[in-house]
Amino acid sequence: MLLHPHQSQKLDETSDELFYQVPRLVTHMDEGFIQRLTALYRQRLRPQSRILDLMSSWVSHLPTDMEFDWVEGHGLNQEELAKNPRLDHYFVQNLNQDPHLPLPDQAFDAVLNTVSVQYLQQPEVVFAEIYRVLKPGGVAIVSFSNRMFYQKAISAWREGSEADRVSLVRRYLQSVGGFSSPEVITQAAALPALLQLLGWGGGDPFYAVIASRQP
Repeated sequence: MLLHPHQSQKLDETSDELFYQVPRLVTHMDEGFIQRLTALYRQRLRPQSRILDLMSSWVSHLPTDMEFDWVEGHGLNQEELAKNPRLDHYFVQNLNQDPHLPLPDQAFDAVLNTVSVQYLQQPEVVFAEIYRVLKPGGVAIVSFSNRMFYQKAISAWREGSEADRVSLVRRYLQSVGGFSSPEVITQAAALPALLQLLGWGGGDPFYAVIASRQP
């Protein structure tokens, strides 16, 4: 068992649809995080490929100078997804109620999950689905920081350190036979030395865990 039952519990166990029914047309991370994420996508994604943006919203942070063959979006708020200009199509589904994706096998070159992995209560099923819909050689990129809707994050995430959370996402990928060894990217937000001496925080830390479906 990947998570013990208590590790998948949330402080707010009410319907996720109820929590997300009001659109939040804001960015949930700071500009430094977004720039790092877009730069990572530019390095790891291929033009004219097929992308699945899992647990998305009104913005996907894909490079504006890259064109893709198809970008499929998924999320919990239809209004947010409808406003996302990068999506060619989207669907609404609560993965904590039904973790199986209504998508064909080996349909995508990349699956992206941005600052949302902390809300999955059945991660072993969702990551198996990510593997299923990826083409051989396709890449999964899971990015996150230290922000969250605390009442909706699972216990294993809330109670862990940032290093624990990186290890948890690695375990999610490793639980699915057939992924490459997960690669971890960690980048602290940079600040001028004077601000560091004054004790100012460095912004949102950036974490990404990346693995490919092996041929």
